Amino acid sequence: QWCIADEQTPDDVLQQALNWACGPGGADCTMIEPNKSCYLPNTVRDHASYAFNNYWRKFKKHGGTCYFNAAAIVTDLDPSHNSCHFEPAT
Repeated sequence: QWCIADEQTPDDVLQQALNWACGPGGADCTMIEPNKSCYLPNTVRDHASYAFNNYWRKFKKHGGTCYFNAAAIVTDLDPSHNSCHFEPAT
């Protein structure tokens, strides 16, 4: 399973959740930086999906959830695209 941005969530809410997920001690967000494999498409929704999934993978075993203030959902469909690989949460 993967944790991705909910399509119903407004971009400003996603941006706040993205900033939080990528904050100190949170997700590894280096792959959504310019010229990295998950930078494109350069949208808040795509970047948030990567960050949410990375955070959830990192913290799920410690009780972390795929919620992000109701900005995220769990999916069974692999959101990986082109050179951007999303690792499933275990």
